[in-house]
Parts: sequence; C-alpha cells; structure tokens
Amino acid sequence: MKPTLIVLAAGMGSRYGGLKQLDRLGVSGETLMDYALYDAARSGFGKVVFVIRRDFEQAFCTKVLAPLQLDIEVCYVFQETEINLNGEIIQREKPWGTGHALLAAKNEVTGTFAVINADDFYGQEAFATLANYLINLPPNSSEYALIGYVLQNTLSDNGTVSRGVCQVNETGYLTNIVERKKIWKSPQGIFCTDEKGKQIALDGNSLVSMNLWGGNKEVFDVLAAQFPAFVQAHKNDPKAEFLIPEVFAGMVANQTAQVKVLRSDAHWIGVTYKEDKPEAMQKLKALTDKGAYPANLWN
Repeated sequence: MKPTLIVLAAGMGSRYGGLKQLDRLGVSGETLMDYALYDAARSGFGKVVFVIRRDFEQAFCTKVLAPLQLDIEVCYVFQETEINLNGEIIQREKPWGTGHALLAAKNEVTGTFAVINADDFYGQEAFATLANYLINLPPNSSEYALIGYVLQNTLSDNGTVSRGVCQVNETGYLTNIVERKKIWKSPQGIFCTDEKGKQIALDGNSLVSMNLWGGNKEVFDVLAAQFPAFVQAHKNDPKAEFLIPEVFAGMVANQTAQVKVLRSDAHWIGVTYKEDKPEAMQKLKALTDKGAYPANLWN
C-alpha cells in the first residue's frame, strides 16, 4: 500500500501576517504546498490529506484544490479550535498545535503516512527517501522516521524561527528532541532564547526537525490518548501547543518507539516572515531554471 501524505495547513501565519500556505511563490504562481504535492506524487505517495481550518475552507478549495492535477486521492479534514473535554466546551482562536492537527487526519490513514508543514519546502530527495523507507516498513512496526535537516541550512535572515533540535546516537536513532522557539543567527554564531530568557549557543551542524515525520498509523492511538490530558492541563493557556516532536520524544524516552533520523543537506525554503518571500521566490526560480521542476507544475 502506498503511503499517505498529511499536509498541516491550519496555521494562522501570525508572524507572516496572513495565510502563507496560500501565498503564490512559484514561477507560475505555485504555493509551497504545490511543490510538496508534486514531489510526493513522483516519489510514490498514493493519497494526500490536508488539515485545514473551517474558516478558510472556501479559499482553500478555490486556491489549492481547484488547480491541482494529481493522479492520486486528495481529501481534507478540519482541525477544530473548539474542544469538548468531558462535556466542557473549550474554545480558543489559536489552533492546538501540530500534534492535534496530525490527530485530525486519523480516520483518513489506513497504512503508513508522512506529515509535513504546508509552508515549508522539503525537496524531492526528502520525499523519495521517506517514501522508500515507508514502503519497506513492516506492518505495525514501532519504528518511525524523521528527515533531519542541518540547523544552519534552515534559518531565516529576517527573524527567529522554531526548530526541534535533535540528539542522535551513533546508530542514527533519535535519543531526544528539544523544541527551540527563538533561534537566530549572528556573526558570533547561532543562538536561541529559552522560556526563562536565557541565551543558549547552538551547534549549526545539529540536525533539526522540520516536521517531516513518517511511520505506521499506530501513532494516532498515542496522540488520541495524550491530547485530552494536554487540554486539561493547558485549557487556560491560549498559546499552549500539543506538538509532534514532544509526542515522539516521549515515545522514545519511554521506549515504546524508535525514530530513525534520515539526514538531508537541503536548504530550507520558507516564509516565516513577509521579508522571506523574495528570497523564497528567487530560490524556487533557480530550481526551475536548473530543470528540477517544470515552469508550471500542473500544465
């Protein structure tokens, strides 16, 4: 069975100032999602599930689904902001994080899957590597995979970024992952600021998560079991997020899963800030000029 690609497209783009997952950056007006779908389809994925918010369903169907010419199954599900916790309705504006978004796709996955952010460019090599891994993964395996990118290749010149910084053992398996939410670069090196305001130096050669994970559907049971407890603990915090890296870190820590880290040396293309857009467009054009992509993905 071909793996399913889950695209997390429910983010609000608060630092960017709008729905960056719908922004047109390609030579012929493609979104970053278009490039991901193009790469996934030619790498062997058989289905795509978009996770979106209800309030931009119409815009999503018009701007994303309508132009697609994919010869694979495509559907979408909603990441709700209203949560029913044992009869108590908890409502907030901000989505509940990537772990909750992934959980929203549970009923659309019957075998192996990969998950990505809608507003990051991953590159065809990463999709091919992960698809090959998933196709050869034994059923019900407790091993998962993460495409690990080199930290210094994933930074913005225009502000801080969030990355899951990985610790990897000598056999290539994840031992821990720490979500760093304020990472920046300077002539003196790469740094982050922790929750207490302390400045921490980071190794630019460290591998980091860009939320390109893959594995068997059993992880959805883990997400479903953990999310209610997370909501109960954080229901009064409008910024708390249930994050994919933290779920996998917990599984690794309690030895219920292993995560194979598959290294990628690709350079990030994304739009965390409005100021990132011109450079992202230039990089995509350069890839098109080199022949990595056609001038128009869907024609």
